[in-house]
Amino acid sequence: MSEQHVLFDIPGPKAKRRDVYYNIIFTAVILVLVGWVVWTAWQRGIFDDRWAVLWDPPRNQTASDVWRTLLWSGLVQGTLKAVAIAVPVVAALAVILTVARQAPYAGVRWAAYGFTHVFRGIPVLLIMYFGVIALNLDPLWAVVLGLVVYNTAVVAEILRAGIAALPSGQREAGLSIGLTPLATLLTIQLPQAVRIMLPALISQIVVLLKDTSLGFIIAYVELLTTVKNLYNYFGDSSKVPFVLVGAVIYIAVNMSVARLATWLEARMRQSPHVAHAPDPGGAAL
Repeated sequence: MSEQHVLFDIPGPKAKRRDVYYNIIFTAVILVLVGWVVWTAWQRGIFDDRWAVLWDPPRNQTASDVWRTLLWSGLVQGTLKAVAIAVPVVAALAVILTVARQAPYAGVRWAAYGFTHVFRGIPVLLIMYFGVIALNLDPLWAVVLGLVVYNTAVVAEILRAGIAALPSGQREAGLSIGLTPLATLLTIQLPQAVRIMLPALISQIVVLLKDTSLGFIIAYVELLTTVKNLYNYFGDSSKVPFVLVGAVIYIAVNMSVARLATWLEARMRQSPHVAHAPDPGGAAL
């Protein structure tokens, strides 16, 4: 089967040679930058014995104490705990908000529209501060409040876009068999919209997970706060190792979620039960 190229023409010999030159140039630039960073770090003594704090820490601590603090206290009981509370609440409220956006009453639609556009534009940290200062919430619940309010607005907009991408015949088919508009939305349109937009929804979970690090500012003990506490305890020389380990943990968790999104997207493409966006060049169903 021949491959179709919709957006770009197939590159010719000249374009291929140009691509090779650009790849060589950009690779060389990246290698020079990496070399400069490594050289600068070496000049500042970054590669000395300070890394031993990860496997042979001082002050009568063991390596298991350090890693248990990072992975259990910081990652599981801090970062992932806030995510585990926020994600189901976001999912439920986003569905309600999406239904409200499709309501037959203009007042309900405009209220849902206003919530979506107002809270998508407010920084997550500002909502967390509001929870601490105005509502006197515990730092955990202030973090959850910020994550829920902001991400509910974003996820609802993603679901609305998924419903808009469905063929109009999906709604017409539901109404033609006697379903109410609400039942058609909940049983036919919304499940397909979730499948279509699943990669975007999981990507938003990655954003939500990273936003938990803002809890650092309102004294919520998550992974970033744990990293700070560790290098304060072991001294400034351990700051680089702990900061880099924290970054690696964030990257590993987020890459795992991203890989899950890629796997789910591939499964959806192969499934015959998943609705796809209408072909612009084809007839509407």
